Amino acid sequence: MPFSANIQRLQPSATIAVSTLAKRLASEGRDIINLSAGEPDFDTPAFIVDAAVEGIRSGETRYTPSAGLPGLRKAIAAFLSERSGREMDPDGVVVTAGAKQALFNACFSLFGPGDEVMIAAPYWTSYPELVTIARAEPVEVFGSEERGFKLTPEDLDAAFTERTRGLILNTPCNPTGAVYSVDELTAVAEWARDRGVWLISDEIYQNIYHLDDRTAAPGLLDVPAGSLGDWVLVDGASKSYAMTGWRLGFSYSSTEVAGQLTALQSHITSNTTTPTQIAGIAAYGNREAARASIANMVAAFRRRRNLVTSRMDELLPEIPYTTPEGAFYLFFRVDGLFEGDVQSATAWCSHLLNEVGVALVPGAAFGDDRWVRMSYAASDDVLEEALKRMASMIRGS
Repeated sequence: MPFSANIQRLQPSATIAVSTLAKRLASEGRDIINLSAGEPDFDTPAFIVDAAVEGIRSGETRYTPSAGLPGLRKAIAAFLSERSGREMDPDGVVVTAGAKQALFNACFSLFGPGDEVMIAAPYWTSYPELVTIARAEPVEVFGSEERGFKLTPEDLDAAFTERTRGLILNTPCNPTGAVYSVDELTAVAEWARDRGVWLISDEIYQNIYHLDDRTAAPGLLDVPAGSLGDWVLVDGASKSYAMTGWRLGFSYSSTEVAGQLTALQSHITSNTTTPTQIAGIAAYGNREAARASIANMVAAFRRRRNLVTSRMDELLPEIPYTTPEGAFYLFFRVDGLFEGDVQSATAWCSHLLNEVGVALVPGAAFGDDRWVRMSYAASDDVLEEALKRMASMIRGS
């Protein structure tokens, strides 16, 4: 059956595929521990839920402007202003159906046939596919493993060509948990500025940060304005506010770019669902309640991070991993365990799922099939049991 060239190279989301398989096996009665999904295991805070319910009951269920409710755009701009210490324009905000749509809008609007778009690798599985949908060419760029794969201008120069038009960066990173410092971000931003390359920064995990007393990881808005060229910031409520199913994301850019993103979106989804936007006004507008709920969640993630890394050191000291500085994933390398028919992380994860019922995501989804991603968005007991099962399979006991 012939399909359009627009989707000929498109692959389904590997992370969603693993999670779906794990859920199917569990429904069949298998004892499955599913650590594959990139989803907080917390309920959406009550103050957000209550706002949405009240909005529905009061009739807030009609179309909104494509770029989002004015009240929500103002709340997001105020949130960004608080984060950056400088005034942000609500007209630069475009509210989207999840951060994924914000990324799609940017890729489809900025890139096209003949363009190359650099993607910092390991990468979230959808980045190359979104570039491909725009009929552009994704170019994977790996930094040094010793630096947590973070890119330097030298790494970027080695991959740059006359066709390079964009760079997609993710900090804190899914899957590695690496976080760029302000100096590292500034160096990358200046590199992009000097070469006329669009910089798209996905900061969906920015509030989930483990290194110091900052309440959020460094981001693009911490970079001096003069160091920035053309850029689009992508963020959303899914991770920080445990709102994955609500589908609330946004982009921030110049008003000229925001106008183009809005025009595109007006022909695709029109607007993010209205009750979700009402919930978003509470999430971004009630800063005191938001800070409290985020702090509680991040404290749990930090405890779990410390648990997982300490148990890896104890049970599986021979397995290297990148120490997570943000987000809620452990990225570890398993090629030293390959033997027989198991010669890839994909095969290793399949073996792990079948043998001991632990679902993880193979590194093929992120650009390197020697590695595996474990989500620690689960209870301490579940994480303990998963690591014990994994160690028992590796040890053969």
